[in-house]
Amino acid sequence: MATPPPAHPRRLLPLFLGLFQGALLLFFAFFVNYNEPSAQAADTNFMANQLYGIFPLFQDIQVMLVVGLGLLLTFLPRYGLSVLTHNFLLLNFSMQWALVLQGLLHHFHHGQVRLDLHNLLTTEFAAVTVLISVGAVLGRTSLCQLLIMATCEVPIYLASEWAIITSLGVLDAGGTITIHVFSCYFGLGVSKALFRTAQWPVHPKETPTPHSDLLSLVGTLILWVFWPSFIAILCQPGDAQHRAILNTLLAMSASAVTTVVVSSLLERDGKLSPGHLQNGSLAGGVAIGTVADMAMPPVAALALGSLSAVVCILGFRFLTPLLVSKLTLQDQCGIHNLHGLPGILGAAASAMAILVASNNTSSSHFSQGSPTGGNASEVVVGQWEDHRAGRQALYQVAGLAVAGGGSLLAGLLTGAVLRLPCLPQPPEQLCFDDSLYFKIQDQSESLGPGGTAEEVALALKEHV
Repeated sequence: MATPPPAHPRRLLPLFLGLFQGALLLFFAFFVNYNEPSAQAADTNFMANQLYGIFPLFQDIQVMLVVGLGLLLTFLPRYGLSVLTHNFLLLNFSMQWALVLQGLLHHFHHGQVRLDLHNLLTTEFAAVTVLISVGAVLGRTSLCQLLIMATCEVPIYLASEWAIITSLGVLDAGGTITIHVFSCYFGLGVSKALFRTAQWPVHPKETPTPHSDLLSLVGTLILWVFWPSFIAILCQPGDAQHRAILNTLLAMSASAVTTVVVSSLLERDGKLSPGHLQNGSLAGGVAIGTVADMAMPPVAALALGSLSAVVCILGFRFLTPLLVSKLTLQDQCGIHNLHGLPGILGAAASAMAILVASNNTSSSHFSQGSPTGGNASEVVVGQWEDHRAGRQALYQVAGLAVAGGGSLLAGLLTGAVLRLPCLPQPPEQLCFDDSLYFKIQDQSESLGPGGTAEEVALALKEHV
């Protein structure tokens, strides 16, 4: 008996999203309600102060994810419309999926999930991991594959975050380990399992143009401006949040200046690489997350920001070609250089900072907030005994191992799922091309390598 053909990819997308949104509507109708204010929160002034304290930072993060991150990925000249749309769709899909899972795990009481702004905020951190991870496979995967990838990644992230923050007690207020390291190696695992040993030549549509580089650099500037809000929002209000903002600004300022220096030195003619500027300027924000709220000298934030930029740019220049040639590992957006390497550096810096602070005679306070909504707690670093500081430093390293190793394994398994016949990849002619999902008026601008208009039309018809 002949095997029935798999569902068409164009029909899978509305079917999958429609079923998901319908199930979500039913779940909200029966199980979700707004959080009831406590006795303290019943005071109007208290509620207003709490809202005005968190909502501006919440808006900053929205701008970062919707506009900044979306524009950062538009360096692919003929894929900008798809990148912005996919980024926006994946953000909303992942937030809703995380809201369901997190509500059932942490906020389910008396048969109801209690919803407030803080719950919504923490689901955005779960969605961030998806938006970072897809950078490794961007352009060569279908939207259905990306949605399945998000479906798998969100629950794995929540489990990883619980193991690292709640179980091990790792200090990571800015999500350097739990978000950046996790999402980087999850994405690389997906890429390795999905593409295996395939090593494609550089696709003509991968090459950035001055216009696409300009849009991407605008995205970098937006992310740079709002990054301190991303780091500080879950820190304890007061001194810890104040320190987080200052340390983040110092680190990112240093990484921006260092990026220009290193990029210029690496080029024979002394000119700057747009790709270096787009990524290296943000590396300081990735690395500083683990130590942003610690009472450390300002020079430490500057040094960490500079070192993270150096590591990021050297990764683009030397490590990425090595990974492609030796491991056939595809990393389309260089997430290993921007999120992985600075994340490892930040984890190492947190262990060193804890050990140094334990020898300080003055008490150094900092707060620890869970990126997915755990309660923040004050830690007095300077009062730690040496053995406690050493143990906490080991926990930081263990958290890094759990985030990197666990996410890599989970990514490999997810990549294997994405190879199922019902989830076909786009044909080579339509990779990095908006015409796969959108009606493009000038179809001649969307031709594949050596392809004619008839070949592209045939590829579109086969994919439909």
